[in-house]
Amino acid sequence: EIDASLPLPRVEPGDRVAIVLPQCPETIVSHVAIYQMGAVAMPLSLLFGPDALEYRLQDSEAVVAIVDASALPAFASIRVSCPALKHLVVVGSDDGEGHAWSALLSKSSDRFALVTTLAEDPALLIYTSGTTGPPKGALMPHRALIGNLPGFVASQDWFPQKGDVFWSPADWAWTGGLMDALLPTL
Repeated sequence: EIDASLPLPRVEPGDRVAIVLPQCPETIVSHVAIYQMGAVAMPLSLLFGPDALEYRLQDSEAVVAIVDASALPAFASIRVSCPALKHLVVVGSDDGEGHAWSALLSKSSDRFALVTTLAEDPALLIYTSGTTGPPKGALMPHRALIGNLPGFVASQDWFPQKGDVFWSPADWAWTGGLMDALLPTL
């Protein structure tokens, strides 16, 4: 159950929403929903420790993080230093830490009005690895998601063809897994 004392998460167009999930259906749903709300998806790896998460959450001013229950210990130590982060939505646990994904879905409407976005509106915030200094956020517009398709289709023998199945072990928190596997196949 959702703790009645917690206000429900509210995400506005342009808000940053962190996604700290493994390759699972909830990750796909999160990306699609965030883009349709006009918000900005910010995938972060489950491999990140508290320092890496804290830096990116502070820098991006993320207002919500959708997290796998396994990431909760890292978030417990950084919540106080990320004042913009108002809500955690937790996948895989209903123990009262943040909002349980399943509880939010069970109480949600089956209707949703899409937010109209423009090609230049921000859609995705990816952070560099930080090998040459602090990680830098690369803000990509909606057009980058669509603009990536021709190269993907050509590099994959004109995917999709009848009977095609696409699989990649690449983590969806990284550009290679997200932009070269998950999003173009969708």
